Amino acid sequence: MRALSGVVTGGLIVLAAVVIGAAVLGDERGFPGPGAESIGWHLVAVAVAVGAQVYADRHRGMSSVVASLVVLVVAGLLLWTQWWS
Repeated sequence: MRALSGVVTGGLIVLAAVVIGAAVLGDERGFPGPGAESIGWHLVAVAVAVGAQVYADRHRGMSSVVASLVVLVVAGLLLWTQWWS
């Protein structure tokens, strides 16, 4: 479970980097890109996911499973609200 949530956390970091890169590129070339709200949501999701993943990696048992589930839920919410809606 921790391995899966670790991969998902890494994916969230990549998505945040892509959104920030698209915003910078859009600003430099004069076309609309993701706004500050989208960047903010990605950064908050990354912060929560990294924190939960560190907790999951340092603990055992049910608390580790719950922390891994937090990562998966945060990733699902971010994808649902920022990418698929």
